[in-house]
Amino acid sequence: MSQPLNPDRRSFLGAATMALAVVPFGGVAFAQSGNAKSAASSAIKPGTNTTFAALKQIDAGVLNVGYAEAGPADGPAVILLHGWPYDIHSFVDVAPVLAAAGFRVIVPHLRGYGTTRFLSLDTPRNGQQGALATDVIALMDALKIEKAVVAGFDWGARTADIVAAIWPERVKALVSVSGYLIGSQQANSNPLPPAAELQWWYQYYFATERGRLGYEKYRREFSKLIWQLASPKWNFDDATFERSAASFDNPDHVAIVIHNYRWRLGLVPGEARFDALEKRLAEFPVITVPTITLEGDANGAPHPDPAAYAKKFSGKYAHRFLTGGIGHNPPQEAPQAFADAVVEVAGY
Repeated sequence: MSQPLNPDRRSFLGAATMALAVVPFGGVAFAQSGNAKSAASSAIKPGTNTTFAALKQIDAGVLNVGYAEAGPADGPAVILLHGWPYDIHSFVDVAPVLAAAGFRVIVPHLRGYGTTRFLSLDTPRNGQQGALATDVIALMDALKIEKAVVAGFDWGARTADIVAAIWPERVKALVSVSGYLIGSQQANSNPLPPAAELQWWYQYYFATERGRLGYEKYRREFSKLIWQLASPKWNFDDATFERSAASFDNPDHVAIVIHNYRWRLGLVPGEARFDALEKRLAEFPVITVPTITLEGDANGAPHPDPAAYAKKFSGKYAHRFLTGGIGHNPPQEAPQAFADAVVEVAGY
């Protein structure tokens, strides 16, 4: 659903053949450099991997972050960011491909997911966009990562966009599903046409106490429904869903999700310490780092038209349209294409 400059409102690869269409918008289409590492030597089948190695934990900012790590410790860093209602298993097939290509791959649970915990009971359970982006910078500092490729989808794409826009000196390159997703409360105050508003039904549900209680009680059923609606041609099995659904048992999960969607509509405040950051984001800053944006041909979640955000990327830029029934979660539905985009953009 096209939402020019207001994409903040959320944000099967079976036997079908998947193709990539490279579409440059107001920038330069990437060409694979001769000496670039390639992840495409053997196409990976979605679902090949089911687990990560034992997760690590590290104190970073206000959190103790749970994360998976793969690849050489001295390799160029890649940070992979998941969305809602998903978790790090969205990248379970992507991470080994990138590790084999020589990258140090970091896949953190966002606040409110998996083994990530707040260090203090007094810290607000804040889901606003600026808080999630600041978490990434804090994690990079804790891991002593000066610069990284950042890549993600859904909440993760928005977070990656913000990190690239506000801290470009920390970002080598960006891969963002559904493109430019930075938003603001002011922009979100503008009503959309009824058909577009219908796609955001859960946002209005979460604005009510009934919605909060419903998500608390039925978080698995709710999340599975979102998976089905957002990726209508992805035939995931129960085991695949349950591996991610376990992350929603995090004690702060419901609070973070509800705050995220209520904050977007201006129904609850954020933290004052993010006010200056949110003011900058409300100006929709241009992203200058090399970027590849991706979109699946069967994305059932609300998402902007690529033409609406192409000019928000002023560096080397290409858009890729993924065909073959790819929905809202490309790293899990089309892991090879996602990994190839990371490898390619990292070469610039």
